[in-house]
Amino acid sequence: MGKLFGTDGVRGVANQELTPELAFKLGRAAAYHLAQHTDQASVAIGKDTRISGDMLEGALIAGICSMGVNVYRLGVLPTPGIAYMTRKLGATAGTVISASHNPVADNGIKFFDARGYKLPDEIEEKIEETVLEEKDNLPRPIGAGVGKVLEVRDAVEQYASYAASTFSGSLQGLKIVLDCANGASYQVTPVVLRRLGAQVITLHNNPDGTNINLNCGSTHPESLMKAVVEYGADLGFAHDGDADRLLAVDEKGNLVDGDQIMVMCALKMKEQARLRNNTVVVTIMSNLGLHRALKKAGIVVKQTKVGDRYVFEEMLKSGAVLGGEQSGHIIFLDNNTTGDGLITALQVLQTVVDSGKPLSELAGLMQRMPQSLLNVRVADKKLAMENPDFLAKVKEVERELGEEGRVIVRPSGTEPVIRIMVEGPDPKITEEKANLLGAIIRG
Repeated sequence: MGKLFGTDGVRGVANQELTPELAFKLGRAAAYHLAQHTDQASVAIGKDTRISGDMLEGALIAGICSMGVNVYRLGVLPTPGIAYMTRKLGATAGTVISASHNPVADNGIKFFDARGYKLPDEIEEKIEETVLEEKDNLPRPIGAGVGKVLEVRDAVEQYASYAASTFSGSLQGLKIVLDCANGASYQVTPVVLRRLGAQVITLHNNPDGTNINLNCGSTHPESLMKAVVEYGADLGFAHDGDADRLLAVDEKGNLVDGDQIMVMCALKMKEQARLRNNTVVVTIMSNLGLHRALKKAGIVVKQTKVGDRYVFEEMLKSGAVLGGEQSGHIIFLDNNTTGDGLITALQVLQTVVDSGKPLSELAGLMQRMPQSLLNVRVADKKLAMENPDFLAKVKEVERELGEEGRVIVRPSGTEPVIRIMVEGPDPKITEEKANLLGAIIRG
């Protein structure tokens, strides 16, 4: 990939790196490569709650319409809801304006094709090349040839109705604490869980444009963990800003991550003969405990590099219907084409209801190996990853851990950060080694 697209679209500080001018150019280029050559072309656009969304949406819409392509404006909607509505509306493409779990100053633009699939690298490269050309030679239709904006005022309800239809039975008698991260899920997830009969206590579901992900959501689940215990709830859920990921909290206040969720759901799906090709796809960051639990159950595990787009690509290749990341990006391919926090919550709840077991017991189906995760901000990711002292120390730590652990170091695809993960049998040792590695590139 080149200068604009990372692992999850184009990201940057809104109005500084991700400017309205860039959004306009992205709209034109994306409309040309995704929709220009089809009859009655249209692009569905949705966003999260951050304040810069309106600004970027206006510029993006202007760029798309200037190419003679119509826009379906969905408003605030989770990323998976936008993928779903892209398919349902028969749009030629979909666009999400969101920086997911990043702070409010950031924003991003990513695209789906007509199927709700994230774009392959080669299509993103074509869009990028067009944006970066010195002169804009794309068509400029006039008069009736200009695109128009079509408001979709019930997008939240359409997505809510679909999500609710994927759950069988009732949530009557369950008390759930829900952290919406002041993000895109603030309307839809509480509605769906209540519609299915649950008692729902909401946290961080009053977005004001500036409080998205602020000490809340899946990146800061501490208040949720505390609230589940205080309210005597059966379990809790935390979304991120665009609600394509989900972490859970059991009745004891313990965090249940994406790996544990995948294990409990995989075992249930295998039992019900729904785990196609007996395969689960995960990234290299998934805990060794996941591999051991699924191997014990006779389930094949395929690994990819980090990024739910790569998980999705391998799922299509392997014919798998379940895959995801430890961070809570989980794809249930029978239900949606991207990580879907609401669908994941409903799958967890289906497992709890069907088994009659508390979430703590289901999460215990996987024994987590101690992992220490460290995010180190650096001035130059490439230089940091080529630092000879750092690389030598990584190899030394790997030798010390042997077969009982591992080290994974990678640059973030969305931030100026190097991510370090050390896994091993002793949490004190993993933390010590992660800090040791971080100190070298922190300088």
